[in-house]
Amino acid sequence: MSIQPRHFNDKQQMSRPDFELQYKRDTGLKHVELHHHDFYEIYYLISGDVTYTIESRLYKVLPGDLMLLSPRELHQVNIQAERSVYERYVLWLSPQFLKQLSTPQTDLHQALDSTRSGYVNQLRLRPQDRQKLLSLLEQLYQADQETAFGADVLPKSLLTQFLVTVNRVALGEDLPLADLRRSSPAVTQTMEYIQRHYAEPISLDLLSEKCFISKYHLSHEFQRQVGISVYRYLQKKRLQIARQLLSQGSRPQEVAALCGFGDYAGFYRAFRGEYGTSPRAFCASIQGQTSRFTKSQPEERTRI
Repeated sequence: MSIQPRHFNDKQQMSRPDFELQYKRDTGLKHVELHHHDFYEIYYLISGDVTYTIESRLYKVLPGDLMLLSPRELHQVNIQAERSVYERYVLWLSPQFLKQLSTPQTDLHQALDSTRSGYVNQLRLRPQDRQKLLSLLEQLYQADQETAFGADVLPKSLLTQFLVTVNRVALGEDLPLADLRRSSPAVTQTMEYIQRHYAEPISLDLLSEKCFISKYHLSHEFQRQVGISVYRYLQKKRLQIARQLLSQGSRPQEVAALCGFGDYAGFYRAFRGEYGTSPRAFCASIQGQTSRFTKSQPEERTRI
């Protein structure tokens, strides 16, 4: 069976409780707006002239590079579409499924843990690792679409091999250097201040004072480099953390206050506008997904 690519769509949520692997190919796509996920993402670039922005870090991604993203990281992609075809694999993994694949001896989410000392977003792969990981992605993509004998276990086996290899590469001590840059000092400082103080009142006047530049210049530079306004970035950061707290069982009213929203009505409008659902409906969906995922796993048998 030949591997057939799909085109970009703006769906940024998983429709399955375990994992999704997408193979995509676009010729006119220039930009993917700033967003985040509730799940882990592993991105493998096959071809394209791509700059990947993760928080205040800018990465020039080369074909054969692997990008690792945790649920806590806002990110976006810019593509020079006129230079080459944009082709890539994108793997999404739910935290619950990754935990279920792991063992006490082998924690498969280490490479994706943004709190780990030595964590990096970009892996510049050696030729042998690049070839192995691409082959596993191709096999996994095909196996995930099949219905033949073993179709329920083969994808999990291939995915486990892929994740073990990614962790071995990421945890290695002599990785080739990747191309990391920072946004301008003012933009970086603004993002870092928002990251630390999102629960507090924040205004453009306050941020410009912290950065020692005019609010006009800060607003212009932020829009130019990030692609959205300072206010929109602040709202996205607050909503990102709110969504995470809700998924961990916090109550919507408490989350609104913890994330810097002046009142629940404002939080409700912002959350619904961003995600198309209310905070309480989101909590109910998370509970339902957890229940379905738990029921879909085989019961552990006592070993003799």
